[in-house]
Amino acid sequence: MSLLWSTETTATDERIMKFLAGEDVILDRELLRYDIRATIAHVEGLARIGVLDNDECGALVTELQSIDQRFAAGELQLDERFEDGHSAIESWLTDKLGETGARVHTGRSRNDQVLVATRLFLRDALAALGQHCRDAADACLLQANDHADWPMPGYTHLQRAVVSTVGTWFAGFAEAFIDNAALAAATADWIDANPLGTAAGYGVNLPLDREYTSAALNFGRTQINPVYTQNSRGKFELQALAALGQALQDVRRYAWDLSLFTSAEFGFVHLPDIYTTGSSIMPNKRNPDLVELLRAAHATVAGAKAEIESVLSLPSGYHRDLQATKAPVLRGFGRGLAAMECLPGLVRDTGFDRERLEAAIEPGLYATDRAIQLARDGVPFREAYRQTKSAANPDSGMTPAASIEARVSPGAAGNLQLDRLRERLDALPG
Repeated sequence: MSLLWSTETTATDERIMKFLAGEDVILDRELLRYDIRATIAHVEGLARIGVLDNDECGALVTELQSIDQRFAAGELQLDERFEDGHSAIESWLTDKLGETGARVHTGRSRNDQVLVATRLFLRDALAALGQHCRDAADACLLQANDHADWPMPGYTHLQRAVVSTVGTWFAGFAEAFIDNAALAAATADWIDANPLGTAAGYGVNLPLDREYTSAALNFGRTQINPVYTQNSRGKFELQALAALGQALQDVRRYAWDLSLFTSAEFGFVHLPDIYTTGSSIMPNKRNPDLVELLRAAHATVAGAKAEIESVLSLPSGYHRDLQATKAPVLRGFGRGLAAMECLPGLVRDTGFDRERLEAAIEPGLYATDRAIQLARDGVPFREAYRQTKSAANPDSGMTPAASIEARVSPGAAGNLQLDRLRERLDALPG
């Protein structure tokens, strides 16, 4: 195993080294290209302050670009020969460029290397999250518009409560994912700070051009204090996972509703076969497995957050414990973004059965409409409530269409204001 810090007299134990390295070399396969990008910026920054001459800088940048291309093509393997991705990059450079390759680590630590690679990863992951949320919101708005007046029971406590619409149900999820997209963008802005150049947490005795590397890597700002930069490891990951978790909370609720609505007891929704699987023993079954696994996706993110929070019970500065924050954040975003990517198509293909929906509108669902109508006519609401509750026919000849048309409070079934939601969606960054 290639160890950046070892010397000829360093004593090592294979079992201990294997435990220390953990799964880093595997995890870093996902971060390596970000590490290479940051290394190019670091090399160019060293040239700007005269630590590297132009020829050395050019050779290093050319070789780093080659490593990036070869790794992407599968020609270079990040495997157990290396302690992690950082040591692999330096080893490859040194093999090709000799002493010039060995100069690449001047003025930086693996601490700020992993911080900047992770930060770049999170920035891209949050951008992907925002796009998936916008796509889901768009699909929900289209469905809400197409089914604006389709009646369906509105539920509280899983009990039929009032007349509502399929449009109202979809619009609720549209607004949720608009908010989730906005949160992803705000979180991306919050973490958009360059940690490169803070080294192991105390800076270095070189006039590093940190503003250059921030610009080269397209960061919104430079993270200034090196102690806080180390202390922010895990903290920024938690916030990014929190944004992902908020979106997956709404995915879970959507999936829960579909789990109920596709059951024979409800029969409101039909899903195309591509979203279901067959039973291994019961020929009559089609199971909504995608829906159920979407419902479970939030658990992975919740587990990742709990794992990182447990690790972060630490004093200031870098501690090797922080290595244990890498796996959960990659696992959480890996599973979470895969779930989010499936959602827009599922929304577009969610088909409601109007006949079953209308059959579920029973007379009692008009009771609230009736009580409010009496109150609007001058009856004190509590008296109107009692009269309606004791009435033999609380519907008083009402129809689903009349109930929906009368529900005119902003956002309600008769006044969905989908245009306002569309404006909010279109105004989102990205």
